[in-house]
Order: sequence, then C-alpha cells, then structure tokens
Amino acid sequence: MNLFGVMEVSGSALKAERIRAEVVAANMANAETTRTPEGGPYRRQHVVFSSAAAEPNTFAGQLLAQSDSQIGGVEVSAVVQDPASTLRRFDPSHPDADKDGYVSYPDINPLTEMVDLMGATRAYGLNSSAVQATKGMINSSLDILKS
Repeated sequence: MNLFGVMEVSGSALKAERIRAEVVAANMANAETTRTPEGGPYRRQHVVFSSAAAEPNTFAGQLLAQSDSQIGGVEVSAVVQDPASTLRRFDPSHPDADKDGYVSYPDINPLTEMVDLMGATRAYGLNSSAVQATKGMINSSLDILKS
C-alpha cells in the first residue's frame, strides 16, 4: 500500500464514522418522538459497516489491483432499524395516547447513544491523526527529494 492508499482508507473511515455520529445524533434527537410519517414512534437506528475494496479507477486502486492486495477501506452498507419493541408510558393527557392511556415511546437509552457517539468520535479522531501522520510522511519525503 502506498501513502495515498493510507489516506483513502482513513478517508473512508472518516466518512463512515461521520455517518455513524449523524445516526446517533438523530437517535438522541428523536428519543421522545411518538409520531413519525410512517406511523408510530421513532425507531432507533444502527449503522452497519462493511469492508470496501479500493476504487479501481484511482491510483491506489490500480496499484492494489496489480499487487493482488485486498486492503481497502470501510463503508456504511446499511442503516437499519432496531427491532426492539417500544416503551409504553402511562400518560392519558398525551395526544398520542391509546384508549388505555398509554403512549409508545422509542426505546432509546441516552447512555447507550453517548457511548456510541464517543466511539464514533474516538474513531474519527484516530483516523484524522492517521491522515495527519501520512501528510507528514509525504512532506518529509518531498523534503528529502528536494535536497
């Protein structure tokens, strides 16, 4: 793998972790949403990651194709809904209460969402550091070539 391949892999991880953080933010924002356009309460969402091969039309992809290497980045393959049931709370004054006075709320735990967000933030920071280190190596290589 060349240095630009490292940046492509880290770049794909930055993109995937950004999407993960957005999904977590959407989950936290909709923690009390009882009515969606699809009907019913909001459903918690998860991001599914999968490994991605290098783009064949890029320089790194061409090099990897010639070396038969399987190193690639990461991509978001799907954003899926949590199949967990909803939480029911007794609130007969709520406009979405059923005939028994219960309201269905999303099963979203703020602590779980914060842990997911911290994981996404850490992974984003680590990949950002990898990009910065790679940029430093490229600049050092260029400085060596100048002298």
